[in-house]
Amino acid sequence: MMIARGLLQAGARVIISSRKADVCAEAQRLLSEFGDVQAIPADLSRYDECQRLADLVKAERLDILVNNAGAMWREPLETFPAEAWGSVIDLNLKSPFWLAQALLPALSRAGTADDPARIINIGSIAAIHVADSPNYSYASSKAGLHQLTRVLARELGPRHVTVNAVAPGPFPSQMMASTLDAIGDAIAAKAPLRRLGRDDDMAGIAVFLASRAGSYLTGAVIPVDGGIATTASGT
Repeated sequence: MMIARGLLQAGARVIISSRKADVCAEAQRLLSEFGDVQAIPADLSRYDECQRLADLVKAERLDILVNNAGAMWREPLETFPAEAWGSVIDLNLKSPFWLAQALLPALSRAGTADDPARIINIGSIAAIHVADSPNYSYASSKAGLHQLTRVLARELGPRHVTVNAVAPGPFPSQMMASTLDAIGDAIAAKAPLRRLGRDDDMAGIAVFLASRAGSYLTGAVIPVDGGIATTASGT
């Protein structure tokens, strides 16, 4: 929602996707006041659903792809289940690759040497430092996504497509709700900037990467975390 709103306010036409149709429709309703937004429900943890979404986009040209779907599984090491690997890796790591692969023709047609098309992957500071509460499959999947970003950046640059990743810190979101309810104040107090992320912080970095200002940047992983990971003890 944060990124979609920012891109809409910057003048982009936006297509959003979510696994649940009712959630997708509600997000479309809330975002529609900011611009032209379309919703296509899809389970992006599945290869066939990524292909279906790409087919439904029906775009001759696609200027920006934001891979923002994500899942987390919190459980102690001793009881961490096998399925917590497959489900998280499928959505957090495989899905961005599948979508980039399926939508590459439209991205390549949109990009030029002076103004490439953009792929923006949403990683995590969990892949940059070790959090106090380890998330085994989540942190590993995001570390993989950061490296996939670099690999794709090298390959797709000659095709006039940039690939960058944003590594958010703690932002109010459904995924972070229980954590922030319990220790949000403590997390903010540890951050050098002494606060949690805000909607405009995430929207701003996405608009920067998608704008002319980001046209000569590729293969970067940009922490947006108030300095939490980049100034962590031991780094």
